[in-house]
Amino acid sequence: KKKQHTLKSQVVVDQANGKIICTAHGKGREHDFRIFKNSRVRLREDIECLGDKGYQGIQKLHNNSRIPKKKPRGGKLSCEDKKRNQELARIRVLGEHLNRKLKVFKILSLTYRNRRKRFSLRFNLIAALYNYELSLPKIKSS
Repeated sequence: KKKQHTLKSQVVVDQANGKIICTAHGKGREHDFRIFKNSRVRLREDIECLGDKGYQGIQKLHNNSRIPKKKPRGGKLSCEDKKRNQELARIRVLGEHLNRKLKVFKILSLTYRNRRKRFSLRFNLIAALYNYELSLPKIKSS
């Protein structure tokens, strides 16, 4: 993949209803946690923040956060740590499913060929479409 300038997006999702609360964007080579810090998203203390292994150190910014435990170098995870990681993955799967639903829009999954400055605008429009689709009443087919 020579000379592909990637763009990265982060999504904050409400676990209760699956709606997108806010988005953050950065260059592809920028680390996930740095994008989170630069976005200046501040969560209330009672909200639990669930992240992946790329968010090591988020506990310093938000006390009520959970990330999976990394395997120590040259060692193994204990059974308790593996179980905690699996429980967290079961909760976080909603966010992964949301990423899949957003990537149905090929502009997010393929090489972005338009102006880079407009990527965040287009991503936010797609997120708004997704939230609107969630708010529509579901029609039962017979």
